[in-house]
Amino acid sequence: MYNEMFRGDDLRKEYSVIKEWMDKHGPEALLERQAEAEELFRRIGITFAVYSEGADTDRLIPFDMVPRVFNADEWNIVERGSIQRAKALNAFIADIYGSRAIIEQGVVPASILENNPAYLPAMNGFRPPNDIWAHIIGVDIVRTDENEFYVLEDNSRTPSGISYVLQNREVMTRMFPNLFEGGRVRPVDGYGDHLATAMQDCAPANCIGAPTLALLTPGQFNSAYYEHYFLADLMGIELVEGSDLFVDSDDKVYMRTTKGPQQVDVIYRRLDDDYIDPEMFEPTSLLGVPGLMRAMMAGNITVVNAPGTGIADDKAIYTYVPDMIRFYLNEEPVIPNVPTYCCERPDDLAYVLENLADLVVKEVHGSGGYGMLVGPTSTPEEVAAFYKKVEANPENYIAQPTLSLSTSPILTPDGMSPRHVDLRPYVISGATTSLIPSGLSRVALTEGSLIVNSSQGGGVKDTWVLNEGASHA
Repeated sequence: MYNEMFRGDDLRKEYSVIKEWMDKHGPEALLERQAEAEELFRRIGITFAVYSEGADTDRLIPFDMVPRVFNADEWNIVERGSIQRAKALNAFIADIYGSRAIIEQGVVPASILENNPAYLPAMNGFRPPNDIWAHIIGVDIVRTDENEFYVLEDNSRTPSGISYVLQNREVMTRMFPNLFEGGRVRPVDGYGDHLATAMQDCAPANCIGAPTLALLTPGQFNSAYYEHYFLADLMGIELVEGSDLFVDSDDKVYMRTTKGPQQVDVIYRRLDDDYIDPEMFEPTSLLGVPGLMRAMMAGNITVVNAPGTGIADDKAIYTYVPDMIRFYLNEEPVIPNVPTYCCERPDDLAYVLENLADLVVKEVHGSGGYGMLVGPTSTPEEVAAFYKKVEANPENYIAQPTLSLSTSPILTPDGMSPRHVDLRPYVISGATTSLIPSGLSRVALTEGSLIVNSSQGGGVKDTWVLNEGASHA
C-alpha cells in the first residue's frame, strides 16, 4: 500500500513542512482549529443533502486539516492525463451525435447506446459552438504507487465539488498563512475567471458584444445549491432558476430583470437533462425553461455542459475511453483505466460471478457510492444477494479488481493516521483545455475503508501542487 507521506520510514521531502507544522502545533491544537474550520463551513452554508435519509438531510462534509501534496512531476502526469481524457471524451460525444465514425469503424459497439438513458436522440445532428459539449469535466483518479495513477470514472454532465477545492484553500490560507509563504504552493484563485472565460469562448456565433452569462440552479433545496451560489458569485454572473428565464417567439432566452427582459447568451446549467426543458423532456418539470432546447437548436443560447453529455459518464462506456484516446487523438493514454469487466459480455460475466467476493462491482449508471459491492469488505450474505442482482441484469454492472489505493494522512487525536484517498481534478474546455493546479481530494475517514464518497461518510482535504523545484525542505 503506497503511503504518500512516507517512503518506508523516511518522510517524503514534499511533506517536510507538514511534519514541522504538526510538530509545532500538536494534534490537540490542530483538531481545535479543524473544528473551527468546520463550524465556519457550516455558518456559510457549505453543506450537501442526502435525499435517501429522509428529513434533516443537510450534512457537512468533514474537513481534514492535513493537506495532500503533489510535486511538479506527479502533477504533470495528472494534468496531462486529465486534459487528454477531456479532449477524447468531447470528441466522442460530438461523434456519437454526429457521424458516429467510432461506431462505424467498430471501435465502440452501437449496443452501448441502445436503451441507455443518458443518450439523447434529440441531440443527433446538433453542433455546439467550437464543437465543445462538456465544458467542465471531473476526472476521478486513484493512485497505487509512486507514479502509478488510474482513472476510476468520468464526470461530464454536471460535476460537483469545486467549491470545496476553493474553500478548503481559503480556510487553510487564513488559518495558517505561514504554510503558503514563498510561493511554494501553486494558487487556485483563478478558477472563476478561468470558467467565465471558457463560457465566453463558447457564446453563440450570433452574439453581439460581451455575452451575458448565467448559472441555472434547481433552487435552494438542491444538494449542491451552495456551490451554485458560490460559483455564480465567484464569476460575477446571475444565479437564476427556471422561473427567472423565458424563451420568446424569436427563440431567444431572456432573463427577467427590474429593467425588463435581458437576453442571456450562455447558461451553465446545474440540473439534469430530464428537467431542463418541459417542452422536450419531463413535461411536469417546474425547474427548467420551456423552449430552452428550441433556443439552443436555433443557435441562440449555449448550454454548459450541453444536454446529452451524460453519455460519457456511463461506466460501460468508460471501458472504451482508452480506445477513444487512440482513435481521436492518435495517442496512448497518459493515465490508464482501472482494468474493468463488462458483465454484459458472457466471458466477463462468468469471471465476475465466480470471483464476486474479490471484486468491486458497480451499476453502470450509479453514482455517489450507491448500488455497489466492495467484495472483500462485504459479508457472504451481501455477496450472495449481489450475485442474484448481477445474474438477473448483467448489462447493468461492471466489475473491477480491488486496488491497493494510496493513503494520505488525516488528523486524529493521536496524531496523523493514513487513510485511502482519491482525486477529482476539474478540466475546463473553452478556446483551450486546461485545469487549475489542485483538485478535490476525498478521503475515507474510516480506517481501512475504500469508499471516499461524501454521501458514504468520506471527507475532503486541501490539495497542494508544489512549484517545480519546491520541496519544502
